[in-house]
Amino acid sequence: MSKQRAFSGVQPSGNPHLGNYIGAIRNWVEGQDQYENYFCVVDLHAITLPQDPATLASNTYTLAALYLAAGLDLNHSTIFIQSHVSAHSELTWLLNCITPVNWLEDMIQYKEKAVRQGENVNTGLLDYPVLMASDILLYQADKVPVGEDQKQHIELTRDIAARFNHYYGNGETILKQPEAIIRKEGARVMSLTDGTKKMSKSDPSDLSRINVLDPPEVIQNKIKRCKTDPIRGLEFDNPERPECNNLLTLYLLMSGKTKAEIAAECQDMGWGQFKPLLAEALVEGLGPIQQKYQEIMDDRAYLESVLREGRMKAEAIANQTLTQVKTALGYSLPL
Repeated sequence: MSKQRAFSGVQPSGNPHLGNYIGAIRNWVEGQDQYENYFCVVDLHAITLPQDPATLASNTYTLAALYLAAGLDLNHSTIFIQSHVSAHSELTWLLNCITPVNWLEDMIQYKEKAVRQGENVNTGLLDYPVLMASDILLYQADKVPVGEDQKQHIELTRDIAARFNHYYGNGETILKQPEAIIRKEGARVMSLTDGTKKMSKSDPSDLSRINVLDPPEVIQNKIKRCKTDPIRGLEFDNPERPECNNLLTLYLLMSGKTKAEIAAECQDMGWGQFKPLLAEALVEGLGPIQQKYQEIMDDRAYLESVLREGRMKAEAIANQTLTQVKTALGYSLPL
């Protein structure tokens, strides 16, 4: 039997942080041999916020290199850049025309971001869940490994696929409804300055996050200065100690130890003992990725060849799906 297909992507908006790595990229790496994988750099999503063109271009290649440095294997995974495959934009328009506006207005992330942006909310911010749905549906994905915060988007993707199939499928499934894969531990990595908020690139303070490419001294400084509580003895899952749970979870995910081992190790610790252990685990865990990343960036021809081949593989599948959708809608194919 052929493997099921998985699809996912990350925005190239700034240096990827630990939440991007733990919540997405590392999950892809760990499960890649189970699926036929398509992973892209979703640069079209990035421009829902203003971007400097040169920075966007640079960040796009940085993220693609990090995909490889983190361990994505080209024998299992196809890596490409979203904007290189025009079917993503074309399918978005077609699906826009069957997606009710109130579905998009109900999206939690849209509501949160719209409040922050006020009168500057652009149409792309409202509509990007349809682009995300198109990204996934183009590849007829069975599984979508994402963070907990993206679960609602996968539900919307399923609704859009079901609606299209109902109106235009004539009893057949044209667009496959995907399922989300969400890792339980670390599915939502929280800020170093506020354990109740998600780690985010949009936070104005760089101290709120560990970036994957942060050098050791920067990581150590951020952990030294991160928010804690005054209680001695560290514990998981206490809702009144969000920072404690977040930092222990980071240690769990980066140290390779079990939850039971860490709970026993840290139950009598103070923060002065624990923070150096966490910093060391982060430095050791990210070090090999940083070294491999630099090797890839020093060989630009190799990186471009990977992305060129990835685009061709992605286009072959995406264009096939797009043709099926256009035919179902009544569009004649080019002569």
